[in-house]
Amino acid sequence: MPQGQPSVVPDDGLTTRQRRNRPLVVVHTGIGKGKSTAAFGLALRAWNQGWPIGVFQFVKSAKWKVGEENALRVLGASGEGGTVDWHKMGEGWSWVQRDAQLDNEEKAREGWAQVKRDLAAETYRLYVLDEFAYPMHWGWVDTEEVVSVLRSRPGNQHVVITGRNAPGPLVEFADLVTDMSKVKHPMDAGQKGQRGIEW
Repeated sequence: MPQGQPSVVPDDGLTTRQRRNRPLVVVHTGIGKGKSTAAFGLALRAWNQGWPIGVFQFVKSAKWKVGEENALRVLGASGEGGTVDWHKMGEGWSWVQRDAQLDNEEKAREGWAQVKRDLAAETYRLYVLDEFAYPMHWGWVDTEEVVSVLRSRPGNQHVVITGRNAPGPLVEFADLVTDMSKVKHPMDAGQKGQRGIEW
């Protein structure tokens, strides 16, 4: 277990153990590849700890089968770690222009409403809100409401949000924010996504 020393110890009245076990809001944003991949890596760790996991996939195609979905579903049903529920909210693509995704707006709102219900009921220990930064960035879901709901969530629920252009108030509120930059990408040289790498 890493024994890093914090640069600042907050005056919050918590013991070191209480602070260590505080539930986190994690944001993976930026134009680089790997935001969702990193979130699903956290889901694997949560599964290994026996935590119930809820994946809410916003915006990406409901027909699109990401490799992590099949793997996590199999693991969740294995009875060896935590359970896994996978919810698909949209039918479009996260990088398509907003005007082409108007049908997704209602689905994104419905998805957020379900996340709020699950947070209130403490349904999961880890929530992966994949591509959820987009509905906030586009104004489909109110960022201030999201921050308010996350701030007041009960229990010990960790929330990971992915997607480009994470809104400032969310970034400011989150406990852990990673901005994934792009140095090079095969698509820049005309190579399309490939099996085993993109899905």
